[in-house]
Amino acid sequence: MSFEEVLFRAKQGDAEAIDEILEMYRPLLIKNALVNGRFDEDLYQELVIEALKCIRYYRVIE
Repeated sequence: MSFEEVLFRAKQGDAEAIDEILEMYRPLLIKNALVNGRFDEDLYQELVIEALKCIRYYRVIE
């Protein structure tokens, strides 16, 4: 299944698709949740929330 299909399913509220996207981006989210070399759980959670917002507001521009 292509990323666009997974994203479309996630936008429709499919929990498995949302988990799949978050799992894809997990390394990037973790990398950006490091502050001075230490993992910041609160920052990670905020980044996940922003990723969920991106899924919700995604639109195809043609």
